[in-house]
Amino acid sequence: MNPANAVQVRRRYHGNKPTQDRCQGHEGIRGREAAIVDTGRRRLACLAAVLALVVAPCASADIGANPVLNFGVVPQQAATRLAEEWGPLLAEVGRRAGVSLIFRTAPTIPAFEERLGKAEYDLAYMNPYHYVVFHAAQGYEAIAKERDRKIRGILVVRTDSPYRKVAELAGKTVIFPAPAAFAASILPQAEFGRQNIRIDAKFVASHDSVYLAVANGLQEAGGGIQRTFEAAAPEIRGKLRILTETPPYTPHAFAIHPRVPPQIARRVVSAMASLAEDETGRRLLAPIAFKGIEPARDQDWNDIRGLDIELLSQYGKH
Repeated sequence: MNPANAVQVRRRYHGNKPTQDRCQGHEGIRGREAAIVDTGRRRLACLAAVLALVVAPCASADIGANPVLNFGVVPQQAATRLAEEWGPLLAEVGRRAGVSLIFRTAPTIPAFEERLGKAEYDLAYMNPYHYVVFHAAQGYEAIAKERDRKIRGILVVRTDSPYRKVAELAGKTVIFPAPAAFAASILPQAEFGRQNIRIDAKFVASHDSVYLAVANGLQEAGGGIQRTFEAAAPEIRGKLRILTETPPYTPHAFAIHPRVPPQIARRVVSAMASLAEDETGRRLLAPIAFKGIEPARDQDWNDIRGLDIELLSQYGKH
């Protein structure tokens, strides 16, 4: 597929509708009641902590002897899962770099885009198209990317689905994470456009939402990427198969806002690159399905610029 032509064709079809023993004595009862209340309080505290990461606005970086930096992660999965997977990894990167990296995300991909547009994150892990947009709009500069991987969009169906070709989805509802999710939404829709296949496109909250809905038979097919598919729960992934995949592109960017000093950026890149060199680092990379992280430069994303996508034009020319 010619990527530029594919996206141009996709625009023609951008009109596709985007359309949870008995009690013994009063002392025993009071003890059990206290335990229940204490457990409830702990659960509420945990929930409040996760909500704070998703909902609370991010403070500016404290650039001092011990910098505290907000690190935004694109919400391809549920916030609780992202916190479980990225929190320990960022803590270790921060320890090695001599900084504190505070995990942040957003409730949806569009909300994440809004926060990037306001430069609320000091560092962020963002999709390739987001990087092109917010490099131009806010000056975010790529410092690293996943090692040994190109990003591909995929379309998944249930393992027992009768569909064997993309053309067989004509007229069907196909779900995607968000309109500007690069590989999981833009690229698969470009493939439908290239083949002149009309679908009813609908958008859900995340990659995990796509996989769960298709696995449970609630939708015929959905868009995703190889990395999040590999990281999906085995009981979900086991119910799915990949119907097709798109051509490869440069993967997500780790990018840093210009307010963060270059010497700190270099320390963070060095710490990230070191993760694949020891058992502790490899153990922390495994939950996000990374083999490693390598340094990157802005021009690595020129293949994305060549697609001339304009979905987020409200943030300026890119």
